[in-house]
Amino acid sequence: MKKIAFYALLLAVAFTWAGCKKLGNYQGGVVSPYIPMYDLRNLYKGTDVTLNRDNMFGSDRITGIVVSDYSGKNMPAAGYLVIQDHRRLTLLRGISIPLGADAAKYSSGDSVTVNVLGGLLTRADGILQIKNISAGNVTKISSGNAIPANRVPSSSILASPSDYESTLVAIVKGGFDPIPTPTDKFGGDKVVNDGFENINMHTEAGATFAGTALPVLANFYGIVFNTAGADGKLTPQIRMRKPDDVQVLSSTVTKTRAVISGFINDVSGGDGNYEYIQFLATEDIDFSETPFSVVVTNNAGASTPAGFPTNGWATGGGSPAVGSVAATVFRTFKFNLTSGTAKAGTYFYVGGSGKTINGSSSTSMASSNWIRAFNYTTQSGDGFGEKNGGFFANSGNAFGMAIFADTLVTKDSTPIDAMFISTGGSLFSAGPPAVGYRIANNDFYDIVNPITLDSQPFYRQGSNTLSLSYTTPADQGFYYKLGGIYNARLGKWVKARTQQIVQLTKASTIDQIEAEFPTGTLPTTLKN
Repeated sequence: MKKIAFYALLLAVAFTWAGCKKLGNYQGGVVSPYIPMYDLRNLYKGTDVTLNRDNMFGSDRITGIVVSDYSGKNMPAAGYLVIQDHRRLTLLRGISIPLGADAAKYSSGDSVTVNVLGGLLTRADGILQIKNISAGNVTKISSGNAIPANRVPSSSILASPSDYESTLVAIVKGGFDPIPTPTDKFGGDKVVNDGFENINMHTEAGATFAGTALPVLANFYGIVFNTAGADGKLTPQIRMRKPDDVQVLSSTVTKTRAVISGFINDVSGGDGNYEYIQFLATEDIDFSETPFSVVVTNNAGASTPAGFPTNGWATGGGSPAVGSVAATVFRTFKFNLTSGTAKAGTYFYVGGSGKTINGSSSTSMASSNWIRAFNYTTQSGDGFGEKNGGFFANSGNAFGMAIFADTLVTKDSTPIDAMFISTGGSLFSAGPPAVGYRIANNDFYDIVNPITLDSQPFYRQGSNTLSLSYTTPADQGFYYKLGGIYNARLGKWVKARTQQIVQLTKASTIDQIEAEFPTGTLPTTLKN
């Protein structure tokens, strides 16, 4: 038996060896003639590369969609044919090929292939490009191909200029600083802010739209080109290609008088009467002269009325316990702000009459600017919303908050600012009729989709899907410090709010929620 087993093992090894040898000569794989743009760009490591099949992994050409367009006369003088693709990991990358006057023969949306054998991959004038390519190396495959809008925050372009170089991007909800006057035109270098960062937009003096008046708010479609400093650092600029690369959204400045800057939904210990919302006044407000209101929404499964909020922020609801019948949680609850003042650039608060930073027995905030505070565990809301043990949820379905420039809130009322945490629950129904919680035009939401221009006035409708997220575990005193910079002069967010969590203790001080504390955790601030 031992001999039989030994011979069987030898035969198995022999067959395995023979099989491996046969597979080693398998000729079924064929190298693609096209190298993805992502891989092509990665060949450049700071020194020029002459392209050949060895360094291009057996390939000899590239393919993609043309995004350059010379009809508006705003492309660089070198005459770049700019093409992009996302053949590797769906990552969009582009490259510029200096063809001189021949580049103008191709239009945005053309599909082309380019034989790049012998081309020189180099960075010249700050732009990574392939030199020594003739017009005869370019073959047009088709025309009129759609180019999906690639919305990219300016902060991402500034952080990784090489990744976005030679691609067509959409700078959405961009505005100029300073605010344009009627005589300001596109020609020259302009600073554009899209709510994330400032980025430069360059328009040649000879561009067909150089003399067009600047809009207040618009989407700008353009190609990212880089310039290089003496230290080699790349600085990106956006170049629109033609007049219709501007999609005007507004010609007027609309200012928000107060914005949500932070809140605490789950203090250490019992929540009842200790939750609060922090707001930043963006201009001087006398609430006795111009009343406001704040509405919160809780969409837990036990909240009443159930289903989609047909009356939006004015839905109200909830009920106290009666005998053996358990209490239910409201859907919305309102605070009226009808007295007190707030100076521009200062914080004010709305919430429970406990007025402490982190629940019972914690640091008092009584000296802070409380515009409206009452014991919501024993008193119902101003107009709607039943008294409750906590007006914010701690986990599960979405909750939200909104501030209105009026005390009258109906299903048709639009807030001046709104923010949501999480996404679950019965929040929006397309209907007809559509029902839900109306949003504000802010750094998170858009009443009109800025890309498609479709109406989308509700949370969870269209592109209005952004939200903050719950922080766990529960009962830890996590404060949501939202950061962000609102420019009152421009009437817009120039740095979008982000979720920053500060874990408070019973001894925490007001600086932890109103100042840079801890290091790098910034409060929402006002810029003029």
